[in-house]
Amino acid sequence: MDAASFAFAPGQPLAVLTTQPLDRLLDYRAPEGGARIGDFVEVPLGPRKVLGVVWGEAEGAFPKLRTVLRVLDVPPMREELRNFLLRAAEYTLTPLSLMLFLATRAPGLFQGPAMIRVYRPGTTPTRMTEARQRVLDVFENFAGAALTVGEITRAASVTGSVVHTMAAQGALIEGEAPRDQPYPRLDPSRPSKDLSEDQAAAAQVLQASAGEFGVTLLKGVTGSGKTEVYLEAVAECLRKGRQALVLLPEIGLTEGFLERVEARFGARPGEWHSGVTVTERRRLWRMAGEGGVQLVVGARSALFLPYRDLGLIVVDEEHDSSYKQEDGVLYNARDMAVLRASLAGAQVVLASATPSLETWVNAGTGKYKRLDLLARFGVAELPDMRAIDMRDEVVPHGRWISPTLKAEVDARIEAGEQALLFLNRRGYAPVTICRACGHQMQCEHCDARLVEHRFLKRLMCHQCGETAPIPTACPSCQKEGTMHPVGPGVERMEEEVRELWPEARVAVLSSDLFGSARALKAQIAAIAAGAADIIVGTQLVAKGHNFPLLTLVGVIDADLGLQGGDLRAAERTFQLIRQVAGRAGRAERRGLALVQTHQPDHAVIKAILSGDDEGFWRAEAAERQALGMPPFGRLAGIILSSPNLEQAFEIGNALAARTEPLHKIGAQVFGPAPAPIARVRGRHRVRLLVKAGKGAPLQQAIRAWVAQVKLPNDFRLSVDIDPQSFW
Repeated sequence: MDAASFAFAPGQPLAVLTTQPLDRLLDYRAPEGGARIGDFVEVPLGPRKVLGVVWGEAEGAFPKLRTVLRVLDVPPMREELRNFLLRAAEYTLTPLSLMLFLATRAPGLFQGPAMIRVYRPGTTPTRMTEARQRVLDVFENFAGAALTVGEITRAASVTGSVVHTMAAQGALIEGEAPRDQPYPRLDPSRPSKDLSEDQAAAAQVLQASAGEFGVTLLKGVTGSGKTEVYLEAVAECLRKGRQALVLLPEIGLTEGFLERVEARFGARPGEWHSGVTVTERRRLWRMAGEGGVQLVVGARSALFLPYRDLGLIVVDEEHDSSYKQEDGVLYNARDMAVLRASLAGAQVVLASATPSLETWVNAGTGKYKRLDLLARFGVAELPDMRAIDMRDEVVPHGRWISPTLKAEVDARIEAGEQALLFLNRRGYAPVTICRACGHQMQCEHCDARLVEHRFLKRLMCHQCGETAPIPTACPSCQKEGTMHPVGPGVERMEEEVRELWPEARVAVLSSDLFGSARALKAQIAAIAAGAADIIVGTQLVAKGHNFPLLTLVGVIDADLGLQGGDLRAAERTFQLIRQVAGRAGRAERRGLALVQTHQPDHAVIKAILSGDDEGFWRAEAAERQALGMPPFGRLAGIILSSPNLEQAFEIGNALAARTEPLHKIGAQVFGPAPAPIARVRGRHRVRLLVKAGKGAPLQQAIRAWVAQVKLPNDFRLSVDIDPQSFW
């Protein structure tokens, strides 16, 4: 019997999974009208009412059970999503209740459907104008569907007054409809852009694989038109009547992508990320379950929406580190996309110019298919790449732009082109130090330096977000005027740029300078339209933006990411600099990327400049394989957190002394040791690292291992399977 069809009669015991931090299912009695497995329900828990899902038959034998308050008026959770939550919880060693919380992050689920004002076509307008005709054309394009004022004004490029005037004259009929309306239909039969021969061949392969589970790496150089290729996979998915999901790593990318979707399919998709309104999030959650949205574009959490029939998942810029959630539920959206697709019978496309080593290896072994786009689309060519050896440059103290780079920026401004200066460091300066006594400004709650943000006129901790005023006197020796910023941040780069080019229009792209996603999108659109001569940016600028006038990229400090012992330092540096360099010359004008470095002979810098991607991946893979490191072995990070340092080490030492469950699978344990950032928000952090063979049953062993230790109150233990960072 299909689990979803299993019904519980009124009063019959059943088990409910709630979103509360409990380690078990709770038993209740079915409400009047009964319930089915998968139903979203409201249940009493103590004095509160909480959200839950009917998960199965009751497990206890309690004679007195409270009754489910009501079944919510939304489609039940499908078996595919329940299995995904179970499998994801098992893989990440996360409580199932937390996974359910991820899948129900839509406000207002308890509320009934609110009503909104909508419009439909009425009589012919008494006087036809160009604006009114565009409004009528919109309704014709949407087959006469009811539309809100916002949908009409956006699609027809008119003001709200045009809509209200037409309604007053009877040309539009006003009515009410549930607020959570289906999204306008996308039309996959609309003609696509002209594709190159390589693009068309790749699109054909993806279309032929539609409707079944499989993973394909779409590897194309920056500017090769990967988006247009996978949009054809989206079109084929929609033709089959299934839903598609496109994951993007950065909110700032969504506006440009939504415009491309609208140009291809005639309407906008659903949008899911932190910049979307509460109302729109509730609408999209409901429509995903009802099939009222065909395509969702969103951040990693869009993976947990209750799709009715998910047929395609695209992970754009699949290498991007933002796909790994580093707090709460620790998961990698790229890997979870593959898991969900395997359960839904959906296709996965992993798109990147610089894929992760894990994906590159999987494609090389045949586990994933691989499609390559080797040239930029149209007349655009890949940028030239050269190193600037900073050992040979004379740069004044407190300055970071070399004379060679300055000369190239001068030439771009003279030619009416744009230049991008890249430094992957937020704020004004990473360190504030007293010249008299050497005191450094530290966060009171973390083992981290406070970063000066001159734009905010504050010092900020990038770990906990704590801020403090910029001191005029040293807190240690009390001397006035001795506090000095050391090292460059992106705000300090802006200051230098404005001094060197006082007449130039300068734009800064850094995530902490924008109060909203809308403001960030507006700045990116303005830059693309030519509103800046020089762009100063952090890694935000590396994520797929297209600036037609941009012909020069200058990497201020290519050595920055090579410092430290991070397993993925070389991979990340290679990806980041190649992605940033790829912003140059994406239109008719040839681009140039200049890399300032003190280590021009470093293997990573040489690989970046040579363009030998495959050679770099082969060398990196050989090194990881020799060490038994991912993707040729498995890692798990254990993070212990306590207000008491001795307590954290006591638990860590207890775990290190009881490693038999791990030794049974051949795993090694390293630590305990202080985490690189050993205190965050007043809590001391201690790490252990578990290393095991590729096929080892790591999660099962870790579960048995940590169960041996009883944790004190206010003590936190989290497990990070496949850690991407080691902070």
